[in-house]
Order: sequence, then structure tokens, then C-alpha cells
Amino acid sequence: MQIRFRQCSGSHHAGCLRPPWLASNLLLIFIVSIVAAAQSPDQHVKVLLRSGQAALDAGDFARAASDFEQAERLSPENLEVNRGLLLTYLQAGRLAEAAELGRNAVARWPGDAQLWHWLGLAYFKAGQNSPALEALQRSEKLDSARFDIHFDLALVQLQQDQYPLAADELEKAIKLKSSDPLAHVLLGRAYQNSNRTLLAVEQFQIALRLDPKIPLGHYHLGFAYASLGRNQEAITEYEKEIASAPENPEVLYQLGRSLLETGDYKSAIACLQKATQLNPQNADAFYDLGKALLLNGDAQAAIPALRRSAELKPTDPSPHYQLARALTKIGTADEARQEWKRFDELKKAQPQNGGMASGRVQ
Repeated sequence: MQIRFRQCSGSHHAGCLRPPWLASNLLLIFIVSIVAAAQSPDQHVKVLLRSGQAALDAGDFARAASDFEQAERLSPENLEVNRGLLLTYLQAGRLAEAAELGRNAVARWPGDAQLWHWLGLAYFKAGQNSPALEALQRSEKLDSARFDIHFDLALVQLQQDQYPLAADELEKAIKLKSSDPLAHVLLGRAYQNSNRTLLAVEQFQIALRLDPKIPLGHYHLGFAYASLGRNQEAITEYEKEIASAPENPEVLYQLGRSLLETGDYKSAIACLQKATQLNPQNADAFYDLGKALLLNGDAQAAIPALRRSAELKPTDPSPHYQLARALTKIGTADEARQEWKRFDELKKAQPQNGGMASGRVQ
């Protein structure tokens, strides 16, 4: 079949020489393009959401932020976009931006527990504990069935030394997810710091059954045993912790302290010397080192350790008490009298508690 073209002239020349089916095809393409254009922003947002979430899951925060920021410009009223961007800023450590975005988002969606939760975490990570508590408590009221909300609220309360409140939140969290070992460790800490040591021991034991290698699990259990006067059990736990963290000065210090309490002065000295080398700012470690050296018969070696303890904690009378004893043993009576006098002055200056001074037992 031969296609015939109609002839045109003059100003209509641009429309000449078109096959008769071309106009209808062009019209169809035009209609389809209008429909596609109307749908493309939403489709583009969905693509950016998927891409941003994949980048977030992979830890590529720069790409995730770029994708979510593009999506937010295209669809600022999209809740999922705002959630994704807020979480990205939070995980990337862009805390000021996370807090600003979070405040705007909860103003727009005040009933969204997740936005309040992440806003609370942004405040907490920035060291703003009061607004963090307010945001996390708001999140909890909106959704009380979330383990992570109770858990994170407890973290802030622990930071604020609100141990009974933290224990309440962690109890709620564990009811929702009893298999989380860290939640049991933190609950144990909350119990320990609110004078419920037997309950703390139970929680630390549960945590270690769930994960025998959980960091500081054996340390916290050892500390609880030591506070009950069960020093031999404490030593066993501290030694287990040191097997996986041999350079932790706090664990070494607590092990040395428990060894000192059991009368194993030589082992205590070895641990305490290493603890003071790793952390030369720990006044208590120097005090216990000096005391151990003195009890082990080396008064001369005890003196510098005790002087360092007194230097680091000038209001503590205890180093002066031990210094006076050490100086007496080496025959420097005048210096010993000065230390006895200083001990007496500091002891009297200490706040009284029910008729008892608040210092340590010598």
C-alpha cells in the first residue's frame, strides 16, 4: 500500500507531509506523558525511600542522607521520609540536625511514638538528658509495648542516677524481651545501686547464662559479690572478666581490692600496681596499693603510693592515716605526727551521717 501525503503551502508547511496516523499517535504520547509526569514524583519518592533504607542498612550514612533529603524536598509531608531522615541523622551523629528535624516532625505528627523515641535519643546522645527524658516518656505513653523505648528510657535514667526508675523501665523491657542479656546487666546495675544486691546478683547470673561473654558481665557480678563480703566469689568473677579484658584498669583495681580483703597481699600488689599504671588518676587504687604494701611489710614502698592517693583526693583522710602508720614504721616520727594531725583535721571536716563520719573504714 502506498502512503499518500497531502500537499500544503504557505504558513501551514510545518504540518505537511505527515502520515494520517501520526497525529493520533502524537496525541496518545502526549496524554501518556501527562499521566507519567503526574505520577513520577510519588514514584521517585518511593525509589528514594528504598535506596535510602538500603544505604542506611549498609551503614552508608552519606548516601542515605542524600536520598532521604531528596525525598523530603519532593514530599515534605511524608511520614516515612521524615522517619528515615531523622534516623539517618541520628545514626550518622548529626545530632543538632536530628534534634531540629525531630522537633519539627513531632510538631507535625505528635502521635508518632517512633519520632518521639528518636528525638529523645538525639537529645540523649547530645548530653541533653532532661529533654531526652521528656521525649522518651512521651514515646512510652504513645507505645508502651516497645522493648527499645523502655530500654532507652532506662539508659537516660541510669545516666541521671535515677536507679529505682531505671529498674522499673528495665523490668518492663525484660517482660517484653527476656532474652536480651544487656537488659539484665543494666537491671542488675539498677538494683545494685538501689541497695537490692541479691536481686542484682540474680540478674547478672541470668545475663551470663544468656551470653557468657557479655562485656563486664563477670565484673558486675564480682562487684555485687564483693559488696556482700563474698570476696572469694568476687575474685573468681573478676578473673573471668580479666581473661577477656586484661588491660581494664577498673577490673584490675577491684580484683586487687578483693585480694587485699582476703589477705593475699602479694597478688593484690601485682594487680593494684598494674591498675595504677593503666589509670594513674585512680586515687583509691593508689590507696589500696599503699595499704597492701604496708600490710606486706614494705612501709618504704607504701609511702609514695599513699602520697599520690592523698594528692589525687585531698579531702580524703584515709591516706593520711596509712601514711602516719608507714612513717612511724620507718622511724620518721615528726612527719608521722603531721600526718596524724592532717588525718584528724580531715576526719572532723567530713559530713556526719547518723553520728558516723562518711569516710572509708581504715
